Amino acid sequence: MDSRHHPLDWSLIRAFLAVADGGSLSAAARSLGTSQPTLGRQIKQIEAALDLRLFIRQPRGLHLTESGAALLPHARQMAAAMNTLALTAAGQMDALRGTVRLTASTVVAHHILPPIIARLRQIEPLIQIELVASDSSDNLLFREADIAVRMYRSTQLDVVTRHLGHLRLGVFAARSYLERRGSPSRAEDLMDHDLIGYDRNDLMLRHMRELGWPATREMFAVRCDSQTAYLALIRAGCGIGFAQAGLMQDSPDLVELDLGLALPQLPVWLAAPQMMRTTPRIARVWDLLAEALEPSLSPP
Repeated sequence: MDSRHHPLDWSLIRAFLAVADGGSLSAAARSLGTSQPTLGRQIKQIEAALDLRLFIRQPRGLHLTESGAALLPHARQMAAAMNTLALTAAGQMDALRGTVRLTASTVVAHHILPPIIARLRQIEPLIQIELVASDSSDNLLFREADIAVRMYRSTQLDVVTRHLGHLRLGVFAARSYLERRGSPSRAEDLMDHDLIGYDRNDLMLRHMRELGWPATREMFAVRCDSQTAYLALIRAGCGIGFAQAGLMQDSPDLVELDLGLALPQLPVWLAAPQMMRTTPRIARVWDLLAEALEPSLSPP
């Protein structure tokens, strides 16, 4: 079959990439926000247009054939080119109107950004905001977000970053827990208490080991990787945990424990694609975010 009579439109290439990355029609359909039957038809279309079998069905999903694997890097190049085109076009918009997509950790998205977004909407009512609450790293260069509020510096090329300052961490427990178990007075006393830690995330373990503690996952009586659930566990009296001080200090049911621990501070960064950073609506939201966040942070 001569593929010249079957031009490939971008939606077919995108479907091919989604299935290759997701490993199944269902996973790819979720990532693209489309239906599984539609995606199945698109895969049949691209295979017919190229006169090649791109996937083979196996018990755990769809796997690339040798021909599919050979085409994959070229499809990724096309995706990058389409993304560059979209970024460049979006960067030409000069009005303070339209949509800005923000991403931040679940804790920041739930507890810090809502009042900032409310003020932003009052100041710039023609700018619409999409908020993505996620603890994963969204790819700014593929328009998964226009601006990210992150606790680390982005290392992606062509991404502009700005260090706003640091958030202080503290050791907290519910009064109900301390009434039941007593209050530790030294860092060493924590070993006799119920600690709340992370589950699969090893960040807390690494920091504790840097402080000289022989920390293991089993030290934590309760383990959870969800940041919002982690805070709820502290508030409920499940044990002693580590949290952003600014989120916990105003709660009368919580106590901050001064144990002399040299806890690390959380850096706060803004990040945006370089091609989009000077787009007026994105520049405006960037400046308003920095203006709102910096007063609550210690200097960089």
